[in-house]
Amino acid sequence: MGLSAEALRHGIDSVAAIEPRVAEALARAGYPEPRISDRGATTLMRAIVGQQISVAAAASVWAKFVALVGDPTDMAHIAALPIETLRTAGLSGQKASYVQSLAGHVASGALDIDNLPVDDDEAVAALVAVKGIGRWSAEIYLLFAEGRLDIWPAGDLAVQIELGRIMGLEKRPTEKATRELVEPWRPHRGAMAIFMWHHYKTPVF
Repeated sequence: MGLSAEALRHGIDSVAAIEPRVAEALARAGYPEPRISDRGATTLMRAIVGQQISVAAAASVWAKFVALVGDPTDMAHIAALPIETLRTAGLSGQKASYVQSLAGHVASGALDIDNLPVDDDEAVAALVAVKGIGRWSAEIYLLFAEGRLDIWPAGDLAVQIELGRIMGLEKRPTEKATRELVEPWRPHRGAMAIFMWHHYKTPVF
């Protein structure tokens, strides 16, 4: 359950009330649609499968993967499959090892995906402990699947580009600067991240 349309509007309006440049961007681009994914390991697994390939290719590989494993929510079964078997679905050896690692963490209870820490940083740390899940993937999961209000994926290129455009910067801010610039936007940074992606796709100039 990601952020609802109501939560998005509230968060964006709250930031627009204190930052005129955000208010101007909102007037140009309007409100974004909610971006919501299912909670659970299967969503994370699908994200791993889709890393660094096109949306169409990711959908094709995922369909083959589901056909291979049967039930993509059965982590114990997936963890028990050999790497070479997983590769027959079109996964690289590296991605197959990532999928197996995630399934093993969940099946063993090392990662309690349904009860992640309430603290966002601790939740990110729990997710990135799994091989194949980086900070960006962890943050996207927490934002889209858990609807955490203050997630800010500062390492995302589109977020950096749009923050720079909206704030009138001469060049794209670094990841560090992207975090520092939006400290005043707490606790609404999740809604603003979704707005950044929306603004990135919207022809506004």
